[in-house]
Amino acid sequence: METERRVGVAVDFSACSRKALTWAVDNIVRNGDHLILITVLPEGNYEEGEMQLWETTGSPLIPLKEFTDPIVRKKYGVKADPETLEIASLAASQKEVEVLMKIYWGDPREKICVAIDNIPLSCIVIGNRGLGKLKRVLLGSVSNFVVNNGSCPVTVVKSTEEEH
Repeated sequence: METERRVGVAVDFSACSRKALTWAVDNIVRNGDHLILITVLPEGNYEEGEMQLWETTGSPLIPLKEFTDPIVRKKYGVKADPETLEIASLAASQKEVEVLMKIYWGDPREKICVAIDNIPLSCIVIGNRGLGKLKRVLLGSVSNFVVNNGSCPVTVVKSTEEEH
């Protein structure tokens, strides 16, 4: 039996990812777990040497207490919504879990799979935007890619059209 579970949730700070985070907190996360929020930002040209280093490996694991600071979020280029931070904060206090943020830059499909292996994660929860067939073919489904290529159990939380 695992002593330290690392539950990952892919977040892009949308309604869909908030639903996935809420579902994970309500159904999977338990006392003593590490809840790791994984976000993937578009690749960019960063002046700072740190950002160039992290572009390959992802950021260090950032404790929620640090990540709630707007200055820290700005340093990483993340625009987090208050609701996602509130869900994570409640999970940290009510379920006694350590909440950490991990940021990657690049293609979300590939970087989420990298996170699964590098952290490593016990399981991951990801939202599904419910793209139509044409959009899914053109854009590619992140959740579908992770289900087929991820090396840990993957739970996809579907959202409905009204939730977008």
